[in-house]
Amino acid sequence: MEQNSLKEQALYYHAKGRAGKIEVIPTKETANQRDLSLAYSPGVAEPCLSIANKEEDVYKYTAKGNLVAVISNGTAVLGLGDIGPAASKPVMEGKGLLFKIYADIDCFDLELDTKNIDEFVRTVKILEPTFGGINLEDIAAPDCFEIEERLKKELNIPVMHDDQHGTAIISAAALLNALEIVKKDIKKVRIVVNGAGASAISCTRLYLALGAKKENIFMYDSKGLIHPDRDNLNGKKPEFVNGTVAANTSLAEILDGADVFVGLSRGNVLNGEMIKVMAKDCIIFAMANPTPEISYEEATKARPDCIMATGRSDYPNQVNNVLGFPFIFRGALDVRATEINEEMKLGAVYALADLAKKPVPDIVNIAYGNINLKYGKNYIIPKPVDPRLISTVAPAVARAAMDKGIALRPITDWDAYELELSKRLGKDHTLSKVIETKAKVDVQRVVFADAENLSVLKAARIVLEEKIALPILLGNRESLLAMMDEYHIALPGVKIIDPKNPIDEDEEQKMQQYVDYYYEKRKRKGLTIYESASVVRGRSIYGVMMVEMGDADAMIGGLTKKYPVTVRPALQIIGVKEGVKKVAGVHILMTKYGPLFLGDTTINHDLTPEDVADITELIAQQVRSFNIEPRIALIGYSNFGSVMNGESAIRLRKATQILHKYHPEWILDGEMQAHMALDPEIRKEFFPFSKLGSHRANVLIFPNLSSANIAYNLLGKVSNADVIGPILLGMKKPVHILQLGASVRQIVDMVGIAAIQAQEVGK
Repeated sequence: MEQNSLKEQALYYHAKGRAGKIEVIPTKETANQRDLSLAYSPGVAEPCLSIANKEEDVYKYTAKGNLVAVISNGTAVLGLGDIGPAASKPVMEGKGLLFKIYADIDCFDLELDTKNIDEFVRTVKILEPTFGGINLEDIAAPDCFEIEERLKKELNIPVMHDDQHGTAIISAAALLNALEIVKKDIKKVRIVVNGAGASAISCTRLYLALGAKKENIFMYDSKGLIHPDRDNLNGKKPEFVNGTVAANTSLAEILDGADVFVGLSRGNVLNGEMIKVMAKDCIIFAMANPTPEISYEEATKARPDCIMATGRSDYPNQVNNVLGFPFIFRGALDVRATEINEEMKLGAVYALADLAKKPVPDIVNIAYGNINLKYGKNYIIPKPVDPRLISTVAPAVARAAMDKGIALRPITDWDAYELELSKRLGKDHTLSKVIETKAKVDVQRVVFADAENLSVLKAARIVLEEKIALPILLGNRESLLAMMDEYHIALPGVKIIDPKNPIDEDEEQKMQQYVDYYYEKRKRKGLTIYESASVVRGRSIYGVMMVEMGDADAMIGGLTKKYPVTVRPALQIIGVKEGVKKVAGVHILMTKYGPLFLGDTTINHDLTPEDVADITELIAQQVRSFNIEPRIALIGYSNFGSVMNGESAIRLRKATQILHKYHPEWILDGEMQAHMALDPEIRKEFFPFSKLGSHRANVLIFPNLSSANIAYNLLGKVSNADVIGPILLGMKKPVHILQLGASVRQIVDMVGIAAIQAQEVGK
């Protein structure tokens, strides 16, 4: 991605809509005066008095137990340095966002305008009644050491400086596994640490806790080896002096025979020649970001036997703090730990190391391009998208806190706790990632029929830059080029076609082929050859013809036209798959419980039970293509025959019988009301026989178009949920018609889905 493009997109992302990345939303009813009288005066007095009488009730009646403060003074902001508290706020909001999406922890970010340690500590200390935990962030060394140490002593809630301990925990897990793979003993290996800041100090301390020997560790700062003869060592550096070699021993010299290099410094301080002298099966953790101490390519070329890790996501073995801090705080909060101690950090280390040795879920492999990850030199730590992290790391941290006797609310039912953790992250944040990475496996040509639209052009840029698809733009060439120039949208190599104004002989010939083909298709439907020549010049028809004739693999259209105007020619020209009786439309709502698939939302007005069954099969197939197991409910206004003679109830009842006959193994039932489909506890109480069992439905099939269309529009607006769709199912080749006003994100998702469907057609 070009730098100016990244800058523009980043600034737009943070400013669009409601500025910033986080907001506060109510968790209780506020619909009427009674709700408000309970939420505030006079009802709120009761929990206040209860807490005054028994202070620990604050965890029962307030959000304290799930609330973490992310606190910084902006003195060491991720590679940007001392940029001040206000400039650090986007980063702190981002940290709060990660806490929420990975571990369902609520956050307030606090930026303190002080570099005075006493003032900083005092400010945080008097905030203790508000928060269940404190995440210190981006505070320069050596102040960060003293601030954390003092707060841990003076507060009775978990405190952790993630810059110190996050990298330490993740890299320690990676080091354990790397040493196991190369069959080396941590007590005997020689470790070179380049960097002596907060993270390097914490990493090295943790390596010692795992068994490394201080005499085998050589730490370097910008002035050289941390050596007892130096008189300029500040902060915690004296803790790691090593006088077993001369004070002027260079980094290149100390690497001779070293087993491990840990880089927490700056880019390109190593080269291939320097690491050639390291021991056999050496381990290189080059974690400077965005430029590692040595590039992955150079390191693996110079030392093919090495195990390499970086801080980057585009290479194997990314040391990413998000593997640790959300789940460490999750476990600490859940047992109400009074601190985060060494044992809890080690619990996280061993949990991460063990998880990497287990079979990798398909959802993770797909997110990284179907690379079949397995434990070995290129996979020594889990990936951030692994859904098992929360149920692996958090319990390990919680157990460690309980073992040390610092858990004020010990867990007694671990199975119930792990189930609770899995429910916290019901929202599938990886669905867009799955769509995009599947699309990237085999890049398809996607024609945009309505390219003269700013949202479409922005989407085309993302699609091109992220290699999701190869866009083809239909529209007036001069208008498109002018828009691209005005909004600085670079689309190198992308073809622009104006069906109304072919620019060369090739385009003229292609146009004639389309006209002739369309005429043959429609001549017995009242179409003349002259009308064919006129109609094909319309962008929607031209785009469909490109797909039909093999000049594009999929089409996206309809953003500026009504749905039937675009879908009708697609049905006429491309037609439906063999065996498909009814095409259908499905929308995906991204709810906090996971993606919810609704259908048929766009096509069919009058349905028979057989039609409903056919549509259900189409949608189930689409859901499985995202590696999601469909849990299907046919919903209406009755429950399992409670209304005997209603037309739509009978339709759903018969459709359910058909589906049970042909797919007895499916998790599917009906007819039922929507709340029954989405509430397993109520359904179990009243209808324990339901084949949905304890599952919450993730596919809702409606009795008619009207109810389905109303439902997705209403739910999308009221819940403010992200919506993907409509996805047109059952066509021979993929054509999708966007809803009016679709966002850039929605367009990109639809392109990805179209590309995946085109891959299937190609097979």
